[in-house]
Amino acid sequence: MELITIVEAIIFAAPEPISTPEIAKAIKIAAEDHEGTNADELRKLTPKGVAEAIDEIGELYIQSGRAMQLVEGASGWRFVTRPEYADFVRALLPGMRPERLSPPALETLAIIAYRQPIAKADIEAVRGVSVDGVLQKIVERGLVKIGGRADLPGRPLLYETTDLFLEHFGVKDLEDLPNSAELRNIALPAAKGEDETDDEGESKAPKEEQLSLAGVAEDDETPDAAEEAPDTSDT
Repeated sequence: MELITIVEAIIFAAPEPISTPEIAKAIKIAAEDHEGTNADELRKLTPKGVAEAIDEIGELYIQSGRAMQLVEGASGWRFVTRPEYADFVRALLPGMRPERLSPPALETLAIIAYRQPIAKADIEAVRGVSVDGVLQKIVERGLVKIGGRADLPGRPLLYETTDLFLEHFGVKDLEDLPNSAELRNIALPAAKGEDETDDEGESKAPKEEQLSLAGVAEDDETPDAAEEAPDTSDT
């Protein structure tokens, strides 16, 4: 058996995304009892060797025009269906049709993603409105989690994104978000009432200071068309 076929089988069979070191470890364990001609090579396998095999698999899938592709998310590698086949997959699985995130949910997620860990008061200072409802929903859906407490009076909770957030938007890490370095350095309204709001309660922060997740794949545009996306509609 060739290494690329072994790696392909492991990624396909893994119930969750699997990392390169985990693949290498599994192969080395199996190779202890393997009597094939390449058993010695498999016992000495390194993560670098697995990475090279993964690159080769990815190229083969691209060249063959298969309906699946190999992608690396925050938790590891997995096979997913290509976006152009989303409608056909959803026809088979109508109950798993993803729902788009609401604008308030996207705004809140963007603020957390670029400025995490961040307190709720700071999020509200940027948006100019209460975020209790939408924040609770995106936490319940696993896109955001509590990352600790701020070293401030009252010890407010701090929020940060999860691995599911990265999977949801199809990025490997936060550095892959649009304009990541630039948006993290933009001056934003503080939490103690300095931010002005208009008559409808929306923030008057300059447009260039408003964070956005525009440019990142939304629910039905992510590679895994068969995966259910969280419902993060605003309240």
